[in-house]
Amino acid sequence: MPEIKDVLDDVQREVKKFGEDVTGLKTSMEKDLKEVRDLAEKAGKNAGEGTQLKKDLEALTTGVTEKHAAIEAAVKKIQDESIKAAQDRMDELEKKLNRARLNGGGGGDDEFKQAREFAEIKSALHKTLKSGVRMPDDAVNVDEFKGYEAAFNRVISNRQGEDGLSPEERKDMSVGSDPDGGYLLVPKVSSRTMMIVRESSPLREIATIETISTSELEIPIDEDEAGASWAGETADRPKTDTPQVGKQTIVAHEMYAFPKATQKFVEDAGIDVGAWLGRKIGEKFGRTEATAFVAGNGVGKPRGFLTYASGTSRGQIEQVVSGAATAVTFDGLINLTAALKGFYKANANFLMKRTTVGAVMLLKDGNGQYLWRPNNQVGQPSLLLGYAVREAEDMVAVDAGTLSIAFGDFKAGYTIVDRMGISVLVDPYTAKPFVGYYTRRRVGGDVTNFEAIKLQKISA
Repeated sequence: MPEIKDVLDDVQREVKKFGEDVTGLKTSMEKDLKEVRDLAEKAGKNAGEGTQLKKDLEALTTGVTEKHAAIEAAVKKIQDESIKAAQDRMDELEKKLNRARLNGGGGGDDEFKQAREFAEIKSALHKTLKSGVRMPDDAVNVDEFKGYEAAFNRVISNRQGEDGLSPEERKDMSVGSDPDGGYLLVPKVSSRTMMIVRESSPLREIATIETISTSELEIPIDEDEAGASWAGETADRPKTDTPQVGKQTIVAHEMYAFPKATQKFVEDAGIDVGAWLGRKIGEKFGRTEATAFVAGNGVGKPRGFLTYASGTSRGQIEQVVSGAATAVTFDGLINLTAALKGFYKANANFLMKRTTVGAVMLLKDGNGQYLWRPNNQVGQPSLLLGYAVREAEDMVAVDAGTLSIAFGDFKAGYTIVDRMGISVLVDPYTAKPFVGYYTRRRVGGDVTNFEAIKLQKISA
């Protein structure tokens, strides 16, 4: 992004160029006028020659006329070419100066980033920008974004919704319309929402997350190995096996929240409706998706890793029994970690319910000493057998035959798909005196590497 110094340098160059143009014109005019004076002096010297004087005066008149016309043509050329070029450059400098001002502090840089994010999401949803491609600085219209943000805040902060907008505000809102209905959340509210979603969904901390602008993500699957063999110097080299590459599709399913507020709440000027909205929908989305990532059946929602059959083939997740009826055992935990290939252990985590964590904490050795003492440092996960423990309330409580503990490299094993953009439709009519905020986003998830995750099954 340009610095203010760069913009000032550009302005200085423009001023210098303009000065050079003026200097050139002045020099040309002085030369032309000198020629005219020379003609006049010659006419004066020949004043007594009669016929020659007439000829010289005619030449003087013609010369003055021609030189005057030449000067006018030169001036017009500068006006037509130089002034237009300067105007184009000044338009460009104005854009740079605007970005430089935004980059100069006071929250401007943050505003430019929001304008860029808004432009990228809008363009992606309208299929004019591919996911992962950055919007060029010159294509970011900060004024357009500021107009939309002001109109959006007006919509969510009045009890009339869109009906409370002026014609100019409606025009500003039109730039953020979602092709599937509603309007895009401004990046500030959207970011606050997603921050709360991440806090509510522990799998997001350890899984792979892909952001897309389409309805689904296609992932190539290559779990076969290429064939190889030894051969002597002159021995035949028969064809080796060729790996088969498949494809897995993860659909971004629609999820919605419909928080409501009283009209009095909305009209209260002291309430930040945007902050309230971001918090409410973030909490709802976070809890809803967290459940689906663990136990969702894949029908109209993400598929959870607990829903797959037991086994070691693709489409199955290995289940390791705990070794004791209706209880967690330390031996079972050791066997669970041993079932995971060493390749995945560097990024492995335990995932279990809070009550299951408590059950593991109560395990004792033959001398009555606790086998595990969790980390008490705030913000840091506890380590069990050298691996981080993440609490996930959607995991199943310990009971006979339940899958109560998951262990593995979830970044390799599970992929979450987020479709760009969150949209909202303000509804002040359906449930008066409440104002409803019908909010939609699309998210998918599924296991993509089945051998990277293992499950602990509590013995019956």
